[in-house]
Amino acid sequence: MKKLSSSEIRQMYLDFFHEKGHTIVPSASLVPVDDPTLLWINSGVATMKKYFDGSVVPDNPRMTSSQKSIRTNDIENVGRTARHHTLFEMLGNFSVGDYFKKEAIAWAWELLTSPKWFGWDPEKLYMTVYPKDTDAIKEWEATGVKPDHIIKVEDNFWDIGQGPSGPDSEIFYDRGESFNNLADDDPENYPGGENERYLEVWNIVFSQFNHTPEGTYEPLPRKNIDTGMGLERVVSIFQNAPTNFETDLFLPIIHKTEELSAGKHYGDNAQDDVSFKVIADHARTITFAISDGALPSNEGRGYVIRRLIRRAILHGQKLGLKDAFLDQLVPIVGEIMKSHYPDVLKNADYVAKIVSSEESRFNETLNDGLSLLNQLIADTKQAGQDTLPGVDAFKLYDTYGFPFELTKEYAGDEGLKVDEPGFEVEMKAQRDRARNARSNAKSMGVQRSLLINLKTPSDYVGYDELTDVQGVLNDIIVDEKLVDDVTSGTAEMIFSKTPFYAEMGGQVADRGVILDADGQTVAKVTDVQNAPNKQHLHTVEVLKPMHKDATYTLNVDLAFHAKVEKNHTATHLLDQALRDVLGPHTQQAGSLVEPDYLRFDFTHFGQVTDDELAKVEQIVNDKIWAALPVSAIQTDQETGHKMGAIAVFTQKYGKIVRVVSIGDYSIEFDGGTHVKNSSELGLFKIVSEAGVGAGVRRIEAVTSKEAFELLSHEENWLKTIAAQVKAPKLAETTARVSQLQADLKAAQQKAASLESKLASQQAGAVFENVADINGTTLIAAAVQVSGMDQLRQLADTWKTKQYSDVLVLGAVVGDKVNLLVAVSDDKVKAGIKAGDLIKAIAPQVGGGGGGRPTLAQAGGKKPAGLPAALKAAHTWLAEK
Repeated sequence: MKKLSSSEIRQMYLDFFHEKGHTIVPSASLVPVDDPTLLWINSGVATMKKYFDGSVVPDNPRMTSSQKSIRTNDIENVGRTARHHTLFEMLGNFSVGDYFKKEAIAWAWELLTSPKWFGWDPEKLYMTVYPKDTDAIKEWEATGVKPDHIIKVEDNFWDIGQGPSGPDSEIFYDRGESFNNLADDDPENYPGGENERYLEVWNIVFSQFNHTPEGTYEPLPRKNIDTGMGLERVVSIFQNAPTNFETDLFLPIIHKTEELSAGKHYGDNAQDDVSFKVIADHARTITFAISDGALPSNEGRGYVIRRLIRRAILHGQKLGLKDAFLDQLVPIVGEIMKSHYPDVLKNADYVAKIVSSEESRFNETLNDGLSLLNQLIADTKQAGQDTLPGVDAFKLYDTYGFPFELTKEYAGDEGLKVDEPGFEVEMKAQRDRARNARSNAKSMGVQRSLLINLKTPSDYVGYDELTDVQGVLNDIIVDEKLVDDVTSGTAEMIFSKTPFYAEMGGQVADRGVILDADGQTVAKVTDVQNAPNKQHLHTVEVLKPMHKDATYTLNVDLAFHAKVEKNHTATHLLDQALRDVLGPHTQQAGSLVEPDYLRFDFTHFGQVTDDELAKVEQIVNDKIWAALPVSAIQTDQETGHKMGAIAVFTQKYGKIVRVVSIGDYSIEFDGGTHVKNSSELGLFKIVSEAGVGAGVRRIEAVTSKEAFELLSHEENWLKTIAAQVKAPKLAETTARVSQLQADLKAAQQKAASLESKLASQQAGAVFENVADINGTTLIAAAVQVSGMDQLRQLADTWKTKQYSDVLVLGAVVGDKVNLLVAVSDDKVKAGIKAGDLIKAIAPQVGGGGGGRPTLAQAGGKKPAGLPAALKAAHTWLAEK
């Protein structure tokens, strides 16, 4: 076996397929772009959907990549098995309508067995195939694979629902008898079964059918190849590692963790080894995810990052790591991966800063969680029970990041069990909420064979010409059929030349009209999209008959176009201004350029202050008033980067790129349309700024006329407020409002003081009326106070003075009722709990409530029921 590093193995795979005519595609961001069906990029093919569903025809139908991916569906298995990871790399080669089974199988065999490449022993390789896929069986046999090394498995059919599907063939490596964990006669002891001996290293999917919405399987107009080889597994074979964790992808992280733990060593203790593995796995994942723009939060992918960080911290505590340590593993991950992912090391300081902040926050939360857990354990024991409720265990898991196993461990130390079925009910409810919140958009579209095969050229001239453009109508599509004529209704059209911009990069498509030779309007253009072969596909409302091969005049709506251009140029200025004010870590995470406003999403950890927003807005306006020239050139990517052009990390660029410059202030790769000079924007005004997801902020803004109108409206609002607060001048409005606020605060403080005095005066009379019920003293009374705060103040006085064993107070506030119950510690130990009593009497006032054993409160909507509630307290105690 060759001795190769993970970097060498990854590069060897890519080099092999590059020699076979494949374009090496860079790994895409882990954060999906324009794909609401995915939380993370979870496979190599996830980044190829647009090619496989036919919405885009690639420049080269042969592609290969090493794609970083995240899957967290079985996170609990990480560290406990040999090969479960949250982040992994998927090596893949893809064919879109080019080669098929013969080449895919022959090349797979060549890569795996040729001495020039992997050089594995052919005797150690086994293939599973779909039983009905006789072509794949023949091709494997043609490479020299022995028939007894080809296993037919009914499950070898790749199908994710609507879209491309087909049989697949999996390749297994026999690691030898020393890895055999099953009896010889075990039904799973074969290549393809659940065992440790036969390691799956590659899956080749022969995508040859369209799974239609009707549930049928129709032959694809273009047959595709999609493969996936897990890098971590392949490295474990080359490096003869018992598990994936004993490879150069993980060991440096594990060794650094050993160093930080000061005394713990990997391999000494099985339970400690689980913690070492979890930390190494999670450190990789959070480093890559944050480097790609995701940030910790309480929802979506941000929640995944937060959960992984907290899991790693808890396992660090098991290794004796009490202080923050994860941030120190970030540069280690960067060093390991720098050959293929240099940005991870470049962003290491930024990532470490975020991880450190999250660690500090969780250490505080962890203490709160431990306090809650200890209280739950104490309450459970006091109640004479032996099981912690599942709902409480889930709260610890969901709110405080406690793994369920840790809660069981702590409870077990106290002789208690945990309601696991109850916990699973809560977990399922959470998964259902997440699933329902996920977009129901289809994961991969059905190929439109008509558009895929339509290759008539279409020349876009909209950068220079917008009206009176003469274009031949090359194609007319109605109801998925090519037609020669159309008289009315909606149709799709491709012209030989067009000034209409096709929606792309957040900029909406142009609108306009189409004229015939007589200058008559024959159609309205309502939308323009890029067809698979990169023509501009116009959706039109046909007003008069139109004919294929006829020449028409195409006119863009100039007013609409000009407004969109202004807002698009503004997004470029805004992008750079955000970097200037917030820092270079800020990246564009999406945009929308409409004629009336712009929307710009960007990554940022934390809030954006009003002062920072004001600075951003001022910078953009300064650049507008500086009258900077806006220019665009076409060049190659390398030259563009040397110019300092910013590439949006979510976008893919071709060999030739368009670089848009606004003076020497903003330089970006961009295919959209822009003004000629920044002064054309006139004015820029931010309308709103808010968080929209995990570490993603959104600014909405307006320019030109819309910005003036917004300021005019705000001025009118200010005038109205000035009149209401009787400010003689607009400039004095804020001072007048401040004075009114101060007056209001003083009045509120005075009212609160009077209410406190009133409550104290009532206390003397209330606490004199003490009833004795079976040896338990009770004070139950209605009082006149303004709300629950005053009831709690009376309860504090009662507790200090120990006027009785039980206190029940009620107050009518408007059309509602507030109830409070307090119980002394001695009576709680005797089995009288405030929560139980409040639940018994609250229905009398049409409400409900709860609380601790010593203090509980409730609200109701039936004031007339208050006397009955107080009487019910006497009855309840009498029955105890």
